[in-house]
Amino acid sequence: MATQNPKQSAPDTTRRSERSRRAIYDAALDLVVEAGYPKTTIEGIAARAGVGKQTIYRWWSSKAEVLMEAFLDLSAQAAREAAPEETYAIPDTGDLAADLKGVLRLTVDQLKDPRFEAPSRALAAEGVVDEKVGRTFVAKLLEPSLQLYVDRVRAAQEAGQVRPEIDPRIALELWVSPLAQRWLQHTGPISYDYTDTLVDYALHGIAPR
Repeated sequence: MATQNPKQSAPDTTRRSERSRRAIYDAALDLVVEAGYPKTTIEGIAARAGVGKQTIYRWWSSKAEVLMEAFLDLSAQAAREAAPEETYAIPDTGDLAADLKGVLRLTVDQLKDPRFEAPSRALAAEGVVDEKVGRTFVAKLLEPSLQLYVDRVRAAQEAGQVRPEIDPRIALELWVSPLAQRWLQHTGPISYDYTDTLVDYALHGIAPR
């Protein structure tokens, strides 16, 4: 009888773990879209992913942590698809208004995409009642995006297009915060026209010119 080479017969646990992790990400995102966050459970994720729930608890302590990591992975995939060869940044064409309008239109598209909308809403809502989730949501999901706006506004300041004393962190709230509130609280529709108007109001004000 021929003997097996142990190196050939040993299972690749790294590859198996990655397959399981990927299946868990997909299951968590799909269930939140289909059933909503309150009805999504660790047991349901495990069953959909084809793993034991102890596998999930070995890596995460709650469904919020599972969904957070799954959404971060989804966002990273989207960023790689948008700019596979480079680190994403808000374009600098020299026209600040056009650049802001362009990136906000992409944000509108993402917020309307069910793949992103359901988990985004779930994590934002959970972050209101769970401080740990909220802080993680801000640090890992919101802060990197906000920093892109800070960098673009600072570039505009250096180009003389924005007053030097303006605080970029406060300035970006003029267009980011109204969009987030309208989207989260359903106070009105979100559209390209809406975000274009936010940029115009932010850059030119509302007083008579």
